[in-house]
Amino acid sequence: MALQRVTIGFFGTQVLGVRLEEEPLQALLQALAAGDWHDLKVDDGTIRLNLSQVVYVRTELDEHRVGFGMSG
Repeated sequence: MALQRVTIGFFGTQVLGVRLEEEPLQALLQALAAGDWHDLKVDDGTIRLNLSQVVYVRTELDEHRVGFGMSG
């Protein structure tokens, strides 16, 4: 399953960046409507979020890239 880069923005300009699979991402997006606390499981543990403080969620699909970037 593809991981997505997810950036969660909070009031006060704080930002949290994580990588999530589709299922935890969808659970987070659905939980946003309630604005309660949400446990987000990531590779190295669990992040407990106060969703009433979230201002945005940005997602970006990770793509496999081969090669080197060179400017000429």
